[in-house]
Amino acid sequence: MTIRSVVVKIGTTSVTDAYGGVAHDVLESLASDVVVLREQGWSVVVVTSGAITAGWADVGEGRARPTDSTILQAVSAVGQPLLMDAWRRAFGTHGVAVGQVLLAPLDFSHRGQYLHARSTLAALDSLGVVAVVNENDAVADEEIRFGDNDRLAALVANLVTASHLVLLTDTPGLLTADPRLDPSATLIDVVTSIDAHLETVAGASRSGVGSGGMASKVAAARMATWSGVTTVIAPAREATPLLRSLSGAHDFGTTFEPRAERLSARKAWIAFAVASSGVVRINQGALQALENHGRSLLRVGVESFAGDFAEGDAVEVQGPHGDVVAKGLVRVNAESFHDGDDIIVHRDDLVLLRRP
Repeated sequence: MTIRSVVVKIGTTSVTDAYGGVAHDVLESLASDVVVLREQGWSVVVVTSGAITAGWADVGEGRARPTDSTILQAVSAVGQPLLMDAWRRAFGTHGVAVGQVLLAPLDFSHRGQYLHARSTLAALDSLGVVAVVNENDAVADEEIRFGDNDRLAALVANLVTASHLVLLTDTPGLLTADPRLDPSATLIDVVTSIDAHLETVAGASRSGVGSGGMASKVAAARMATWSGVTTVIAPAREATPLLRSLSGAHDFGTTFEPRAERLSARKAWIAFAVASSGVVRINQGALQALENHGRSLLRVGVESFAGDFAEGDAVEVQGPHGDVVAKGLVRVNAESFHDGDDIIVHRDDLVLLRRP
């Protein structure tokens, strides 16, 4: 991938119209932006939502959207080819080919699959093909119930070591309050640090058709900025939304500035892509050794642990007060925790999750 690379995610309410069908004008606008960026030397990956909504518009016959996960999986299988055909047409007018990449949680949690997915996206880029990524909803029901494409986009940005992540949505960006409750709410132009207050400002999805919302976008921005990725939340239906998001002028949407010290690709994978299989709680001495001296986590520093983890699994590391301070890959099994090597998590497999 090139140094200037961007992952752009567009939400369900933006890629579909009021009736649930594909919003071809929005796709064509974004495709035009992508083509301009590619001509300027950018590498671009598109993450798209909308398969379930488009699929139900095609087969639902005006009925209320179902909630059964099995039906939603089937509907996504209908909508995904409709989406891809629309993306193919949007880019086809510029003579640019697109390639479908469907990803599931295993592609991120398993290191081998993770590297294979990275190679596939790099190969598509080398061929001049724009990768269009979506969750593999048709076989991953957990993603339909709990996942969202904001998180997927942040993971993809990590995967391809992108410099920028743009989350295009149906709002101007992150506002100071919910405008439905506070008419004086204003746009937050720049965010330098994501704290608890900012997370409470972000509201839930208002549309009822997407799985995300502003809260998931802020969570995705936190993941991305910790990986050194500049993140922008911006309106999809404005003119040239992607180009304006990347202009650097901070006059469009909300820009989240990246953390100064970028996590390595492997540590970003540990921190955000691998699901935790347990929890290890440590004492104050161990916490100081980790945060102030860059040490490995030793057995003597562990107060308690929970979970059925095996060697090589990821665990959350909690401080003395129960807050998550780190995440890492353990060198011991839960069943034999008190036997063998004194090193529970080696510092090379440990990621500190509190800002310095």
